[in-house]
Amino acid sequence: EVQVVESGGGSVQAGGSLRLSCAASGFSFDGFAIGWFRQAPGKEREFVTAIAWDGGRTYTSDSVKGRFTISRDNSKNTIDLHMSDLKPEDTAVYYCAASTVATMRESEYNYWGQGTQVTVSS
Repeated sequence: EVQVVESGGGSVQAGGSLRLSCAASGFSFDGFAIGWFRQAPGKEREFVTAIAWDGGRTYTSDSVKGRFTISRDNSKNTIDLHMSDLKPEDTAVYYCAASTVATMRESEYNYWGQGTQVTVSS
């Protein structure tokens, strides 16, 4: 059974930091790129960042570049998303997803988690 589980969400004040984690099982984790997406209230889900299967390449949206860092540990089947200098506009449900290619295209992702809420207050 495929499982993708996010954790680490919560509430933080603007300027603060959070680390989200994603644990995956039921598929060949080290053969998949992993991406993070987010969906704010009343908005469509958007791409945040992604990392290739070997961690050798990352892709990051301009809105979080320089503030968010993605990393992976294939020995543990886990992905971390370090978020710093958080802003109220970062408030959203954050989703972890797996794809056979590292891409910003949501449609390319095969497996999705249920999401974790991040709330940033001003």
